[in-house]
Order: sequence, then C-alpha cells, then structure tokens
Amino acid sequence: MHAARNAAPIPALLLLLALAACTPEQQAKGPAAAPPPPPPAVVTVAKPEVRTIVDREEYVGRFVATDTVEMRARVSGYLASIDFRDGQRVTKGDLLFTIDKRPYQASFDQATADLARAQARLDSASADLVRSERLIKERNISEQVYDQRVAAKRDADAQLASAEAALRRAQLELDFTELRAPVTGRIGDRRVAAGNLVTGGAQGNTTLLATIVSLDPIYFEFTMDEAAHLRFARLQRGAGKSRDGLPLELKLLDEDGFVHAGAVDFVDNVLDQSSGTIRMRARFDNAADLFTPGMFGRVRMAVSQPYEALLVPEAAVLSDQSRKIVLTVTPDNTVAPRPVTLGPAVEGMRVVRAGLKADDTVIVNGLMKARPGAKVNPQPAGAPPPGAPGPQGTPVGQSPAPGQPRS
Repeated sequence: MHAARNAAPIPALLLLLALAACTPEQQAKGPAAAPPPPPPAVVTVAKPEVRTIVDREEYVGRFVATDTVEMRARVSGYLASIDFRDGQRVTKGDLLFTIDKRPYQASFDQATADLARAQARLDSASADLVRSERLIKERNISEQVYDQRVAAKRDADAQLASAEAALRRAQLELDFTELRAPVTGRIGDRRVAAGNLVTGGAQGNTTLLATIVSLDPIYFEFTMDEAAHLRFARLQRGAGKSRDGLPLELKLLDEDGFVHAGAVDFVDNVLDQSSGTIRMRARFDNAADLFTPGMFGRVRMAVSQPYEALLVPEAAVLSDQSRKIVLTVTPDNTVAPRPVTLGPAVEGMRVVRAGLKADDTVIVNGLMKARPGAKVNPQPAGAPPPGAPGPQGTPVGQSPAPGQPRS
C-alpha cells in the first residue's frame, strides 16, 4: 500500500523537470508544430504545336522482279556448251546454252532437199498443164487427161507448201539449239552441266537449265488494309487523279530515312476476303543494282490532303487502360487529365485529332510527379530548372533577399 502511494508522483515529477529544462522560447511555443506540406512538383509544360501536315501510312513489303524467266530447252538433245558465268548480268539476246546441233542440222538439210524436190515436181506439173491447155483447145487430148494434169499441178503445189513448212520447222528446231536470254537481267546458277541430256518441248517434264530475273526497273509489292484503301481512293478522287502514279518513298532495313522515290503502278481489282487487304505494287528504278528480288523494305505514302493539326511530344501521351490521355495544367496550376484521339506520328511528335485545344497547357516532362487534381509548379519548356542560378545569381523560382535587386 505504501509502495504504491509513493510511486504515483514520480511521472509528474519527471514532467516538471522536463519543463524546467526547456528554454523560455520553447515554453512559449507550446507543443511541437506539424511539418510544412511539400512544395508543388515542378513540371515542364508547353503549348501544342500547330503544323500543316499530310497523313502518311507505312507498309512493309518485298521486292519482286518485273520479269522472271525459267530457261528450258525447246528441243531435246545433249548439252554441248554453257556460255555464261553463274550469277552474271546478261543482256537480251546473249547466248547462254547450246544443244548439240548435228541431228537438227541434218534434219534441216533433208528438209531443204525435200523442198527442192517438191519445187521440181511443181515445175514439171506446171509445164504439163500449160501444154495440156493448148492441146485441149486443138482436141488432141481428152478432157480426162487434162483433168489429171490439173490435179497433178494442184498436188505439186500442196507438196511444195508442205516441204516449205517442213523446212521452216527444221529451221526452228535448229535455231532452238541455241538458248538466248529473252530479257535483260541477272541469271542464276546453271542447273545442268554440259554433256547431260536435256529434255525439251512443250510438255511439263522439260529440263530447267537456269532462271533469269530482270532488275531495272523493279517492283515492290505490299498490301493495304481496307480503311487505308478507302482514304487512298478518296484522296485520289478529290485530287482528280488516277490511283496509279501516286508517288511514295521507300527505305531499306539498314536505312534511317525514306530516301528512295517511286510510284504506284498497280492496284489489284479485288480485296482479299480472308485478310481484308488489297494488293498494291510500286515501281522503282534500280540502275545502281541496290534492290534484289525478295528483299524486304518499308514504303510511306500520303493518304490525305494537307491540313492543320495539333501535335504534342510522344513522351506527353500516357495510356489509361484502353484510352490515351495527356495531362494538362489549368490556370490555377491544377493537373487535369484529357482523353485524346491520336493520329500518326510525325518526327517524334504525335498528332492529336480530338480532345485538345491549341491554347491548352500540356505537361511534357515530369509526368511521374504529376497527379490528377494536385497542384504543380509549371515551368515553360526551355526555361532553366528551379533552383538554378538566375541572371542576378538568385535561384529561379525564389524571391531575392531583402536589399537585393530583382531579376
């Protein structure tokens, strides 16, 4: 009982000793004050840029040769010689392969002789008919004999025509023993070595000897979705131009810019129902032999008339679930999110089609520090950051000390 009664005054005594140790100023302030709130976050702001632009779409495709020819023999025989190097450029008319000519030369000589024989028969039949016409007038031969000689003349005419056709055929087969380049381009490697028997003709089992692809000019094929095709068609209709001949630009996989100029020269007449796309083709000059059939590339083409648009930096656009937003600053420095409808990217900027006005103030830097509804300290883009020395040595965003001139 006595121990509990003596322990009660001890906390009160400790409190009195603590108050006695405090200075008079601390005793006057009373309890400790709460810490001041943090200053508003510093963000960089800018107005949307107004610029006249043209909507452009980009598509990936690949190059294809304007002409691709498989070299196959038209006559059968042993391959006598190969007259090119694998992979070389060839010109239309260059000799590439030679098939053994001797059998076809013999056939040609025989056809020549048959033609001479048919010509001799025709000459004889013509002479007999001339005499028969004179004798029939003098009644020295019967009409039956005359008719026979007329028939013989006609038969000789037919035999001569047949011999001439056989000679032309023999000449063609002899000419077909030399395979010449049908187009100018680059030939691949030989598929058959000299000395092998090659099968020719018009059937499907002919021997493939080599393949030639033309290189200059060259085609670039790509596909366009239905929505872009509609914009493209309306653009051409509004300009009063044909859909062929539309200029476009191309870049290769190792290039930074679209540095190659070409033009659309073909648009397919139907859309692919399975993919909802339409096939298009552009034509490019390839005098430098830079493009190769099968190579990938990317083309860019205009799909709108020039118009004025608002642009903001790509970094200013945020994703909020399924929509895009930008953070704006109200006149009282409050952060306000704005849902926007975006257009294409233009040189690191993004076109804003809806949701923003030209006089809005957009946060372009410091987005992670800005919260919707919170106050911020907006700084114009390009201004020195707060705390940096100003023109008079005073940190930006702070008032000069008493007696110091204002900047």
